[in-house]
Amino acid sequence: MLPRDLKSEQFSSYPPEARKLATDNLDTLRKLPLSFLPSLLREVIEYDYKFPVERRALERELANARRLSESQWKEWFGPLERIALSPALEKFDWVNFPAQFVEQLSAHLWTTHQQDAFRLAATAYGDRLQSVVPPEPPALPRLGIAIVGEGVGSTDYPIFRRFRAHGAYYTRVNPGGGVATVLDFVASRAKSHPLPYAHWYIDGGQEAEYDPALVCVSYQALEPARNILLSKMQKQSETPGNGPENLRTVMAALRPADLHFEQITKDAVLAHFEMKLLTEGSGTQIFSTTFAQWAAREALRRAQPLTLLVRFAPRQRQRPMQELLSVTTQKAELDPAGSLVDADMGAYYNWINQQRLSGADQSSFVAWFEDHNEAIAIGPGIPRGTVSSAPADLRQILGWTV
Repeated sequence: MLPRDLKSEQFSSYPPEARKLATDNLDTLRKLPLSFLPSLLREVIEYDYKFPVERRALERELANARRLSESQWKEWFGPLERIALSPALEKFDWVNFPAQFVEQLSAHLWTTHQQDAFRLAATAYGDRLQSVVPPEPPALPRLGIAIVGEGVGSTDYPIFRRFRAHGAYYTRVNPGGGVATVLDFVASRAKSHPLPYAHWYIDGGQEAEYDPALVCVSYQALEPARNILLSKMQKQSETPGNGPENLRTVMAALRPADLHFEQITKDAVLAHFEMKLLTEGSGTQIFSTTFAQWAAREALRRAQPLTLLVRFAPRQRQRPMQELLSVTTQKAELDPAGSLVDADMGAYYNWINQQRLSGADQSSFVAWFEDHNEAIAIGPGIPRGTVSSAPADLRQILGWTV
């Protein structure tokens, strides 16, 4: 089937809001080239479970396509229309399984030596879309916070070394009540700007007591879902002939109910987000530091929060893969020192990813070595490459960023 043959009833299996979005834009979808349309439908089919900023971006993309003149349409989509597809791809049920179609399309492009042409066409489309539909500015300057080093005693590790050229490094921070202080600060931000999915608290271990004004995702809270998924992964790995590609296909087909997410959260959007963290991330099921970093990356990419607090916790030590995949009641041996290195790098990546969002020149970032006297602050009003040995507390440092 080709896009021109689309009918509204073919979207009957889509969730309600996604189905309405597709049928409302049916005339536009019919005009799109098959090399492009399933990629768009992959986003449309998830519309009900997207964050507000994602929904608006998708709506604006469709509105832009509707407005294109005939000459503009040829300019935007002509190169994509020239991509030659196989009869097998045309017969594929790309309406109901757009993600699987995109996987098969990638393989087809490689085998037919069209990957470069497709990449150039897709990049040109993205650049044009970015110019006419730019990202929305944030409602207030973004603030990222990272807490690293839980459980670490004395160490010679040069904490925040990568950050120091970009902000102020504090060496006499009062650590008393630090986690609660940070949580109170971000909760206050959330209450003063109560936008949906705009203020996040991600914990790589057991979450601390937090205000419900925050969106909370924690490694410990997802343990039941992680154990179910690890059992499925172990079973799949033990089946003869099953490789990584088959495992990825199996995981991509999972839904929140398969991992009993209804017992963890009643928020369908958040449940889908958490499920994707576990099924699409590499190592998020096993290592808490990987989970925290990936969760932060995806929250920034998708929800684009105004406030993001990430607290890294110690991960388990590396063991043979079969042991890591096994579900056991035995307490895992933790590696606080190695986790500090992971968390320091993860915090740095969080700052880089935050800088990729709109309003980056006004955003701020604070990182603190938990229960220690060291912190770093980066922001438009904070001198770069400086060191302060004056006594300070976390509330002061956070206040200097706003």
